[in-house]
Amino acid sequence: MLQKWLFLMGLLVFLSTLSVNAFAGHGEKRAEKKAILLVAFGTSVPEAQKAFDVIDAEARKRFPGVEIRWAYTSGIIRAKLAKQGKIMDSPEVALAKLMNENYTHCAILSLHTIPGIEFHDLYQNAHCFQEMSGGFEKILIARPLLSSKEDMERAAKAMIKHIPASRKPEEAVLLMGHGSEKHPADALYLAMNQIFQELDPNVFVGTVEGYPALDDLLPKLTERKVKKVYLMPFMLVAGDHARNDMAGDEPDSWKSVLTKNGIASEAVLKGTAEYPEIVEIWLDHLAAAFAHF
Repeated sequence: MLQKWLFLMGLLVFLSTLSVNAFAGHGEKRAEKKAILLVAFGTSVPEAQKAFDVIDAEARKRFPGVEIRWAYTSGIIRAKLAKQGKIMDSPEVALAKLMNENYTHCAILSLHTIPGIEFHDLYQNAHCFQEMSGGFEKILIARPLLSSKEDMERAAKAMIKHIPASRKPEEAVLLMGHGSEKHPADALYLAMNQIFQELDPNVFVGTVEGYPALDDLLPKLTERKVKKVYLMPFMLVAGDHARNDMAGDEPDSWKSVLTKNGIASEAVLKGTAEYPEIVEIWLDHLAAAFAHF
């Protein structure tokens, strides 16, 4: 079953990337002017911003001299930041600005975990920009974090490496992913859960809005008589979901639900972008796309 899902998801990502790579340029030949657009859901949590700072710094090291800009897909996050006087562009606005500044090539890095709804929305919008007369010569979209079995294995090993050293073998680790119940790529979280289980039987992956959910994992924790769990975000940043849905004091947070079931918990509020090995996967995907220019 795992191999089947991996094949289907790999085919999905491959076809999307192939379609973007096939976008053709328009009009007369212009001097090449290349840019990179880093696209994330976004965050309004100041403490979580450092995760983006890490990616930005590493991207500039990997691509010296290349124009690098950011865009947030979440309108809600952009609106919150605007009230604080911080203006962040949407991917569409960012691409429009680059096009107006006569950039001919743009590599877009999707800083999403799976090739879900937001990834494909980004792909479709990039397609629209590519089709504009006098627009970009070429737009490429780099793959999100989990795009192949190799990516998944690299990510799993990286996360296990960063489990707190204080954790005892009989204690469990729950990684919280976002999930996407309306998109088939949600199955990648179940596949990741299996990969983690093969590396460490007491490490699990759950999601906020997909499968498996915490309720699906609780029976296994109870069966193994787990008394303590380390909670870690399996998301780009330790933002609202991590601080409230995972580690908050609300009755339905993972922390509260575990407590009701007699299981203590300790939260590690670090997003995946704060781990160098994870960032390297994203940037490897960006490099693979950029190499086609």
